Amino acid sequence: MVIPPTKTSYITDRLSICVRECGVNRDSPICFLHGNLSSSFFWEDTLGRFGQRHFSFAPDLRGFGDTQASPIDATLGLEDIVEDICQLCVLMDIESCHFVGHSMGGGVAMKLLIRRPELVRSLTLVNPMSPFGYGGSKDECGTPCFEDGAPAGAASVNPEFVERLALGDRGSTHPFAPLNVVSQFYFHPSFSTHEMSNLVESVLKSQIGEDWYPGNSIESENWPGKAPGDKGILNAISRRYFDASGITEVETKKPILWIRSDQDLIVSDNAMFDAANLGSIGAIPDWPGESICPPQPMLQQTRFVLNKYRAQGGDFSEVVVEGAGHTPFIEKADEFEECVSEFLIRL
Repeated sequence: MVIPPTKTSYITDRLSICVRECGVNRDSPICFLHGNLSSSFFWEDTLGRFGQRHFSFAPDLRGFGDTQASPIDATLGLEDIVEDICQLCVLMDIESCHFVGHSMGGGVAMKLLIRRPELVRSLTLVNPMSPFGYGGSKDECGTPCFEDGAPAGAASVNPEFVERLALGDRGSTHPFAPLNVVSQFYFHPSFSTHEMSNLVESVLKSQIGEDWYPGNSIESENWPGKAPGDKGILNAISRRYFDASGITEVETKKPILWIRSDQDLIVSDNAMFDAANLGSIGAIPDWPGESICPPQPMLQQTRFVLNKYRAQGGDFSEVVVEGAGHTPFIEKADEFEECVSEFLIRL
């Protein structure tokens, strides 16, 4: 039986954080971290499934869902969100827990392992952003394409999509309406759910503007003429400010499970939200070419860092979910639950 989670607001010294939580087994807590343009609602069913054996909880991260709309300092590379989670765990009297991070949430989870390894029992990374950020890098080592971070950040997003978000568009007429983007990119085309409207509604709770999504941008001499600014989430996850490759240097290595989907359009070696990839297929004009600005090899970068993690005494396993898009814990819920449960049982 799936147990329905409840919603609670926790007021830290930094901000008020909305948390969905489920279960009573405080000996084995699991924290689920959502991705960009998402919220804890995406974990609703997952929380209920794991709440039968664990205390499972999922916060709305800064700038999303029902958490207080405090600004995101891009120059911190998600460290402000990491500190939010650390303070939340103190307030919830959680000394350590398993972390499951999806997409951007995977980036938060990796930074947590670097910043507070004693808080982390294990990491499950679900279609995570690369340890070298989203956009603006090339090769498996994460070499920046340009010093100013181009092409990535707030300027890399389609302005029509941002406009539709700001307007709270709940329809499907406009090609960049949130419903169309969510159904086409968050999930495999064959997937459907009666919860789609509720999922989109949770996306529309995201804070829109320079301080949140997408952030600000600066003029650049490099393609495509803009580079990440110092505010907002898309700049925070760009290569200019984000680097979690330091997980390889953590003294006390924790077990890592990497779950990825074979049909993911958002995190891949040819991601459809990567400006360099869009340039390579002609969607953004004047692309400078493969040698200067190739599509970011996100999977290669993640594998490179995790292999180094293993070589330096850590342990990781990789699982591929077939026939799923960016959100396998919803699309393939039974398979996801079994996979993560088996991982946790072995610990």
